[in-house]
Amino acid sequence: MKSIFRPALTLLLVLTVITGVIYPLVVTGIAQVAFPAQANGSLIKRHGRLIGSRLIGQPFSAPRYFWSRPSASSPQPYNGLDSGGSNLGPLNPALIAAVKARIAALRAADPGNHAPIPVDLVTASGSGLDPDISLAAAYYQAGRVARARGLSVAEVRELIAAHARGGELGVLGDPRVNVLELNLALDTMK
Repeated sequence: MKSIFRPALTLLLVLTVITGVIYPLVVTGIAQVAFPAQANGSLIKRHGRLIGSRLIGQPFSAPRYFWSRPSASSPQPYNGLDSGGSNLGPLNPALIAAVKARIAALRAADPGNHAPIPVDLVTASGSGLDPDISLAAAYYQAGRVARARGLSVAEVRELIAAHARGGELGVLGDPRVNVLELNLALDTMK
């Protein structure tokens, strides 16, 4: 029996050290050298203070800011520990009620805006943490943000265009804008 367990335990110990210690350290080291910003969470700092991450959405509710896509995490929105969709189907009354409430809130915040509301402003992403909104969602909010900041709509639209990113590798996904970065750019405008 000893002849069977000894090689098995030795192999278990060796593989545990290789896959549980050495491999993670090597991968982390390579990531820190090749992609230090991404390996550390793509954090955004201003004046030495942590503002947020480019990878996780944040709630904005003031009219002077662009609003993020709704979060499905609860009770705290944009909680990375509770990442995931709501799992509510398109015919679920709870989802329909939530979407109607979000539409009403958007209409109340900007009563003069009669444009169709982009779907990403009223539905959460699959992760519930999406930091980006579509260009349509950003342009939909441009009038409200411009009025609240005393800017022209053209200035705000130019800022959106300046922060727009295309799909991954130039082909995957629709053009979008990171809400936190866009709002930080707004704060730097005079």
